[in-house]
Amino acid sequence: MGLFDNGFKGNIVGGLAIGIGTAIIAPVIIPVLASVAKPLAKAALKGSIALYEKNREKIAEVKEVVEDLVAEVKAEIEAESSVTTGDIKAEK
Repeated sequence: MGLFDNGFKGNIVGGLAIGIGTAIIAPVIIPVLASVAKPLAKAALKGSIALYEKNREKIAEVKEVVEDLVAEVKAEIEAESSVTTGDIKAEK
């Protein structure tokens, strides 16, 4: 905190120098960063799409297993419910 309090307080010349330097360098740096970032983003997207395509069948198998489990659980709940309902009717 002491550096910022003493170094930049009331120093207009330093602030102007930083602003002008940034204004001069930014048009050079931004295209370079963009030219590097775009291929990296495209490569990441290509990789993720390829991974998805490769694992699509596995995803379908997992979905089928989960659906089967849900159906089994629903059937068990229904069976338990009918047994409980049958017990209640038998008690009356």
